[in-house]
Amino acid sequence: MAGPIHPRLLRRAKATQVFLVSSVAVGIVTAVLLIVQARLLADWITSVFDAAAFPAHSAATLLLLLGVFAGRGLLAWASAVLAHHSSASVKSELRRDVLAARLATPVEGASSASLVRIVTQGLDALDGYFAKYLPQLGLAVTVPFIVGAAILVTDWESALIVAFTLPLIPVFMALIGWTTQKATARSFSVADRLANHFADLIAGLPTLQAFARARAQRRGVELGEENYREATMKTLWISFLSSFALEILASLSVAVIAVTVGFRLVYGQIDFPTALFVLILAPEAFLPVRQVGVHFHDSADGVAAADAAFEIIDGATSPTGTTPAPDGPLTLDDVSYTYPGDDSPATDGVRLSVAPGEVVALSGTSGGGKSTALAMAMGFITPESGRVLIGGVDLREIDAASWRARTAWVAQEPGLIDGTVGDNVRLGHPTADAAAVAAALAEAGADFQADKHVGDDGEGLSAGERRRVALARALVRIRLGGARFLILDEPTAGLDADTEAHVIDTVRATGASVLVVSHRPAVLAAADRVVEVVPA
Repeated sequence: MAGPIHPRLLRRAKATQVFLVSSVAVGIVTAVLLIVQARLLADWITSVFDAAAFPAHSAATLLLLLGVFAGRGLLAWASAVLAHHSSASVKSELRRDVLAARLATPVEGASSASLVRIVTQGLDALDGYFAKYLPQLGLAVTVPFIVGAAILVTDWESALIVAFTLPLIPVFMALIGWTTQKATARSFSVADRLANHFADLIAGLPTLQAFARARAQRRGVELGEENYREATMKTLWISFLSSFALEILASLSVAVIAVTVGFRLVYGQIDFPTALFVLILAPEAFLPVRQVGVHFHDSADGVAAADAAFEIIDGATSPTGTTPAPDGPLTLDDVSYTYPGDDSPATDGVRLSVAPGEVVALSGTSGGGKSTALAMAMGFITPESGRVLIGGVDLREIDAASWRARTAWVAQEPGLIDGTVGDNVRLGHPTADAAAVAAALAEAGADFQADKHVGDDGEGLSAGERRRVALARALVRIRLGGARFLILDEPTAGLDADTEAHVIDTVRATGASVLVVSHRPAVLAAADRVVEVVPA
């Protein structure tokens, strides 16, 4: 956050701008009510001392004070409603944009654990930014000036003290805020590492159990938790220390005003109603600015999550092409790609072409860049050098939705949703009826029914069964959705020889252009051509 207001969060939703304007309006009305409250209290208390009894207008004064308190409460309620509405609007937009960025580049960027943490717990922390920090900021830019003007009109000497001491609070607040931002960013990154470590352990738990290494990972988790605890406690320590420093500074400033007013009252240089009016108003001039520093800490976690979300959004390579996908061969023309943070390219100088109806297999050692080549063919990532051509047209000039509508994609680790096998197959084409789903499953070699339940991330199915469901989904997409390119990443891994032969025949029978990555001899033998990808 470069200044007191995060510029990208301000531009993120129209509701935010309306809310910020309303916060300033609330601050102005609140300042006016504070002045009225102070005037009523000062005059009423003075009249009590002068008359040595409650004056006749006490009931009217109390009613006016109750009206002022009710007005301030109503303003606080309206500000809270607007704050939560604005926060919900921004969080919804950010979550949609983060997911859109992930769909645009699904093979790189933040890990799944980081993504889940950012779009759930992380962005939920923005409530502190909108519900506490921004409303208080609206009060801080209005109340001190209006209250200070009222003090200036009443007692210029006290106003002079306010004018000199009040700016010290934002200065100290800025210094403390920079330290808080660094500590919060570190705490957020430590929590992110812990979430990723835990997610990796859960994913690899069966393997760790098989090699009797599951219990040995306990120490690593404990170290991660300890680092997170230390980072969190440091952030809290800075928060409490900064609040204490701001309280001391504000209290000393008000004390200076009180002492000077007291001496002047004793020597008759100021009357009692004016002195009391200034003493009631003086703390209200410092309170909004002081509270901004306190609520800044409430907003720090949400702002850190928003920055992480913006990093994901900015890192996505949004397709800008508008040309419909043409007919013709799929060609990788000397394509190369290096993942961010890597020193050497994942794929370097790959050349291949897949003619309509042709089956081309990619082979090579593990880690040689075959899956990266498929990702470039799908348009998930853009090659750093070379071109991906569809019918002779550069994929960067083609509308991404148009191209992906013509492809059926089976990943090495297919994504499955919670529901039934049939629900997952219908993701290929939502209008597929029960007969089409059953036929696709049979062609994919599945020996289970469409009504079998599937948990999150394919829970309840083996790795081979997940690939069969994904292949059935691709077949439905070709048969009913009009897809003409079938792109497969290790589609027969985990299948027995008979099922593998059946799957190969099914893929051949689709008539679609097929680009397949495989190490299996049967798949390589059935392909029209085999292109070997040599590691960079």
